[in-house]
Amino acid sequence: MFSFSVIPRDTVFFNLFDEAARILSSTADAYGVLLKIGVERDAQLAFIRRLEHEGDAILHKTLDKLDRTILTPFDREDISLLIRRIDDVIDEVDAASKRFCIYRIPSPTQWLIKQSDVLSEACSILGACIPYLRNLKKPEALRVRLLEIGALEKVGDANHYAAVVELYDQSTDAILAMKWKEVYDLTERAIDRCEDIANVMSAIVLKNS
Repeated sequence: MFSFSVIPRDTVFFNLFDEAARILSSTADAYGVLLKIGVERDAQLAFIRRLEHEGDAILHKTLDKLDRTILTPFDREDISLLIRRIDDVIDEVDAASKRFCIYRIPSPTQWLIKQSDVLSEACSILGACIPYLRNLKKPEALRVRLLEIGALEKVGDANHYAAVVELYDQSTDAILAMKWKEVYDLTERAIDRCEDIANVMSAIVLKNS
């Protein structure tokens, strides 16, 4: 007796998600390195720029595959949204990295270091979560890990608020304060976008488990 499944066995989307997750984690970690090194920032920025280009390539491959595929592992809208949100985080980190270098900021504040650590942890967790999408029959472990992203986003919000308060309380240079605020905002937005990824994955779990 033969059994048939309507669930596509094509693993291309999952492979693309895994590659996007690798780039996501690598980009966040590279940002942390960029902030902490005193020299060779241009080389590190070039590395982050390459990762951003790799992320764009994965985005385009995924959307192209989606256009040419009739049966998909889960809702087409969720596939598109997930890969776009991953790319959003990479783009925000790339933008923060460029601003940090262009503005010739001599060294990061402790608040920016804390935020980069939060970002790296969030991206690492997401990287560990994405392979779970291959099998949603037992989603409990995935749900628990996704909750960690929400907790990290709250830490990021608190850090951002404290950093901006300190910036405006202590800064005597309005132009420099504007530069710092932009870097803080871009880093905090990257953390927020990590929660967006977690929300998309939670919706996928809800629909498919």
